[in-house]
Amino acid sequence: QVQLVESGGGSVQAGGSLRLSCAASAYAYAPLSMAWFRQAPGKEREGVATIDNDAGTTYADSVKGRFTISQDNSKNTLYLQMNSLKPEDTAMYYCAAAYTYWASLSPADYNYWGQGTQVTVSS
Repeated sequence: QVQLVESGGGSVQAGGSLRLSCAASAYAYAPLSMAWFRQAPGKEREGVATIDNDAGTTYADSVKGRFTISQDNSKNTLYLQMNSLKPEDTAMYYCAAAYTYWASLSPADYNYWGQGTQVTVSS
Protein backbone atom coordinates (compact mmCIF):
# COMPACT_ATOMS: atom_id res chain seq x y z
CA GLN A 1 0.00 0.00 0.00
CA VAL A 2 1.20 3.54 -0.80
CA GLN A 3 -0.44 6.72 0.42
CA LEU A 4 0.18 9.87 -1.62
CA VAL A 5 -0.73 13.45 -0.75
CA GLU A 6 -0.01 16.28 -3.20
CA SER A 7 0.41 19.95 -2.39
CA GLY A 8 1.77 23.10 -3.99
CA GLY A 9 -0.73 23.79 -6.73
CA GLY A 10 -2.16 27.22 -7.35
CA SER A 11 -2.65 29.99 -9.87
CA VAL A 12 0.20 31.67 -11.69
CA GLN A 13 0.70 33.85 -14.75
CA ALA A 14 2.31 32.49 -17.88
CA GLY A 15 6.07 32.38 -17.54
CA GLY A 16 5.87 31.81 -13.81
CA SER A 17 6.93 28.84 -11.68
CA LEU A 18 5.38 26.44 -9.20
CA ARG A 19 6.74 23.49 -7.25
CA LEU A 20 4.48 20.56 -6.51
CA SER A 21 5.18 18.16 -3.66
CA CYS A 22 3.89 14.67 -3.02
CA ALA A 23 4.29 13.13 0.43
CA ALA A 24 4.57 9.37 0.08
CA SER A 25 4.30 6.59 2.59
CA ALA A 26 5.54 3.35 1.07
CA TYR A 27 7.24 0.12 2.04
CA ALA A 28 10.90 1.07 2.29
CA TYR A 29 12.32 -2.29 1.14
CA ALA A 30 10.55 -2.64 -2.20
CA PRO A 31 11.46 -1.04 -5.52
CA LEU A 32 9.35 2.04 -6.10
CA SER A 33 8.82 4.17 -9.18
CA MET A 34 6.85 7.39 -9.13
CA ALA A 35 5.42 9.83 -11.61
CA TRP A 36 3.44 12.99 -12.15
CA PHE A 37 0.39 12.98 -14.36
CA ARG A 38 -2.06 15.71 -15.30
CA GLN A 39 -5.58 15.87 -16.58
CA ALA A 40 -7.29 18.88 -18.10
CA PRO A 41 -11.09 19.08 -18.36
CA GLY A 42 -12.36 16.94 -21.23
CA LYS A 43 -8.95 15.39 -21.85
CA GLU A 44 -7.34 12.09 -20.98
CA ARG A 45 -4.85 11.81 -18.15
CA GLU A 46 -1.32 12.21 -19.51
CA GLY A 47 2.08 11.41 -18.12
CA VAL A 48 4.26 14.42 -17.35
CA ALA A 49 7.41 13.03 -15.73
CA THR A 50 8.66 9.84 -14.10
CA ILE A 51 11.43 8.81 -11.76
CA ASP A 52 12.32 5.14 -11.44
CA ASN A 53 13.77 3.15 -8.57
CA ASP A 54 17.32 4.11 -9.61
CA ALA A 55 16.41 7.82 -9.95
CA GLY A 56 16.36 7.74 -13.71
CA THR A 57 13.95 10.31 -15.13
CA THR A 58 11.79 10.69 -18.22
CA TYR A 59 9.65 13.57 -19.41
CA ALA A 60 6.83 14.18 -21.81
CA ASP A 61 8.00 16.16 -24.84
CA SER A 62 5.65 18.99 -23.93
CA VAL A 63 7.48 19.70 -20.65
CA LYS A 64 11.10 18.86 -21.46
CA GLY A 65 13.43 21.67 -20.47
CA ARG A 66 10.76 23.32 -18.32
CA PHE A 67 9.82 20.75 -15.66
CA THR A 68 12.09 18.80 -13.32
CA ILE A 69 11.08 15.75 -11.28
CA SER A 70 13.05 14.87 -8.17
CA GLN A 71 12.72 13.16 -4.80
CA ASP A 72 14.40 13.37 -1.45
CA ASN A 73 16.92 10.71 -0.43
CA SER A 74 14.43 8.78 1.65
CA LYS A 75 11.93 8.75 -1.25
CA ASN A 76 9.35 10.13 1.14
CA THR A 77 8.70 13.23 -0.94
CA LEU A 78 8.40 13.62 -4.69
CA TYR A 79 8.71 17.02 -6.32
CA LEU A 80 7.85 18.60 -9.64
CA GLN A 81 9.51 21.93 -10.32
CA MET A 82 7.60 23.68 -13.09
CA ASN A 83 9.18 26.69 -14.79
CA SER A 84 8.16 28.79 -17.78
CA LEU A 85 4.56 27.73 -17.28
CA LYS A 86 2.13 28.05 -20.16
CA PRO A 87 -1.68 28.25 -20.18
CA GLU A 88 -1.76 24.78 -21.72
CA ASP A 89 -0.15 23.43 -18.53
CA THR A 90 -3.41 24.16 -16.71
CA ALA A 91 -4.71 20.88 -15.28
CA MET A 92 -5.20 18.79 -12.18
CA TYR A 93 -1.83 17.26 -11.35
CA TYR A 94 -1.60 13.82 -9.78
CA CYS A 95 1.21 11.95 -8.10
CA ALA A 96 1.33 8.20 -8.79
CA ALA A 97 3.42 5.25 -7.60
CA ALA A 98 4.04 1.60 -8.38
CA TYR A 99 6.16 -1.09 -6.76
CA THR A 100 8.38 -1.62 -9.78
CA TYR A 101 11.92 -0.86 -10.91
CA TRP A 102 10.90 0.75 -14.18
CA ALA A 103 8.84 3.90 -14.60
CA SER A 104 6.32 4.60 -17.34
CA LEU A 105 4.32 7.52 -18.65
CA SER A 106 1.24 5.31 -18.95
CA PRO A 107 -1.39 5.74 -16.21
CA ALA A 108 -2.26 2.05 -16.51
CA ASP A 109 1.11 1.10 -15.01
CA TYR A 110 0.42 2.77 -11.65
CA ASN A 111 -1.55 1.31 -8.78
CA TYR A 112 -1.51 4.19 -6.33
CA TRP A 113 -2.71 7.75 -6.84
CA GLY A 114 -2.99 10.94 -4.87
CA GLN A 115 -6.07 13.13 -4.80
CA GLY A 116 -4.59 15.75 -7.12
CA THR A 117 -3.67 19.41 -6.90
CA GLN A 118 -4.92 22.09 -9.30
CA VAL A 119 -2.54 24.18 -11.39
CA THR A 120 -3.97 27.13 -13.29
CA VAL A 121 -1.83 29.24 -15.62
CA SER A 122 -3.29 32.46 -16.95
CA SER A 123 -2.12 34.28 -20.06
